[in-house]
Amino acid sequence: MSYDSGDRWTARTAVPQVDVDVGLRQYMLRVYNYMAGGLALTGIVAYLSQGVYQQYIIGTPLYWVVLLAPLGLVMVLSFGIQRMSLSAAQLTFWAYSALMGLWFAGIFLLFTTESIARVFFITAGTFAAMSIYGYTTRSDLSRFGSFLMMGLIGIILASLVNIFIGSSALQFAISVIGIIVFVGLTAYDTQRIKEMYLESDGAVVAGKKAIMGALALYLDFINLFLLLLQFMGVQRRD
Repeated sequence: MSYDSGDRWTARTAVPQVDVDVGLRQYMLRVYNYMAGGLALTGIVAYLSQGVYQQYIIGTPLYWVVLLAPLGLVMVLSFGIQRMSLSAAQLTFWAYSALMGLWFAGIFLLFTTESIARVFFITAGTFAAMSIYGYTTRSDLSRFGSFLMMGLIGIILASLVNIFIGSSALQFAISVIGIIVFVGLTAYDTQRIKEMYLESDGAVVAGKKAIMGALALYLDFINLFLLLLQFMGVQRRD
């Protein structure tokens, strides 16, 4: 608002601010819709493809395709998003979510449905709380970015080492530290995605930003879910 020469408050600057707020809410809603759609697709594919995974993937070269293909699509999106059309970026995101579902079929075979459902709801509640915090807080979370990235790199390196040594103590430490890191990353990424929004962005640019934001939050959710699954020692199938 502004104060004019006639001693009257006017709303000349209020309407543009409202427009920005509405645009930001629509942008964030698009991010969350992409993310939720990706998670839903992953869950559906995982549930329906357990038989296929058990019969055709376990113990075959296809296992490595299922393991590495999602990583390849993440790299394609991360480094090629600027050259992609919006429809190609959307297709790549959905393909990634479906391939992750095929990989998650192996998780569904390892743990009981009740255990998976329980950890999923715990993950969803934790994620929602931290994402809301990241969206609403006035604190600048960027100062934690370097610390969180260092923690993430440390988790990856420790996980690779533990593949060879098979230490249960190290795995427990990885789970605890990993949960802390991805809880922090959820808030940090949400704030970063919010700050990426520009009212002047065209439909294509805004759409691509929404996809990349959804991918970041999807990865935060998936990794938090897997770490909680390990940490809680939930019931395995016989």
